[in-house]
Amino acid sequence: MQISGNTQLIAHLGYPTANFKAPMIYNPWFENQQVDVKVVPMGVKPEDYAALIPTLFSLTNITGALVTMPHKVATCTLVDRLSPTAQIAGACNAIRRENDGSLTGDMFDGDGFVRGIQRKGFQTAGARALVVGSGGVGSAIAASLAAAGVSALTLYDARESTARALADRLQTYYPQLKLTVMSNNPAGHSLVVNATPLGMSPGDPLPFYVERLEPGAFVGEVVMKQEFTPLLQAAMARGCPVQRGTDMLFEMIPAYLDFFHLPVATPEQLKALAEIQY
Repeated sequence: MQISGNTQLIAHLGYPTANFKAPMIYNPWFENQQVDVKVVPMGVKPEDYAALIPTLFSLTNITGALVTMPHKVATCTLVDRLSPTAQIAGACNAIRRENDGSLTGDMFDGDGFVRGIQRKGFQTAGARALVVGSGGVGSAIAASLAAAGVSALTLYDARESTARALADRLQTYYPQLKLTVMSNNPAGHSLVVNATPLGMSPGDPLPFYVERLEPGAFVGEVVMKQEFTPLLQAAMARGCPVQRGTDMLFEMIPAYLDFFHLPVATPEQLKALAEIQY
């Protein structure tokens, strides 16, 4: 389906855009469903982001936006209302323009991650989890893990204040949750998650000491630059089950589609049509 004057746009906002995978998943699905909508990557630097949002949503053919790094936290202050999930996470990865022109923000990273590991057989109830990275995606994953019944969460971020702020928000909503802050030691955890950008660039250090993983610990990744990042390769070499960054993406897209009032697909349908390249 060609772009025409009737095409509705969903902006994919982030910086840099070179590693964006979502357009190669959404657009084949829209083509399959004969829906005249296109996801379009739009690179915007942090210093320009706040000024862009009102201008972008003044366009008459914009439906909404997908939001990725480094803008998920900043988006919370640029929309008119947030879902409870986005409020807990302190981050937002989807914006929808309502009929009255107001903007609604929501967050699906965490739910996508949790649905993915659960479909792979990981039991979240009672688990002990380490989430390295307390930015937008890490906060969302931590919030969804708390909702899914983990008994303990360890949080780590290069910025201690960011990790402690996330712990405070989680404690407000989940007072029984055992929280540990500022440790990235995977020992004693059955689930370990990299929610940092480490792995995006050649030569990046691993986000934690892989040799300290518990035998059989589940390792999750959010980086999508390659199918199996150095972290996942190292974890698999130790016999650990893993979840790729793109697995999370496939799991969350059905929720995104419903949010935008578009035809909803299953992860399997999306994978069958996707044109992802690494």
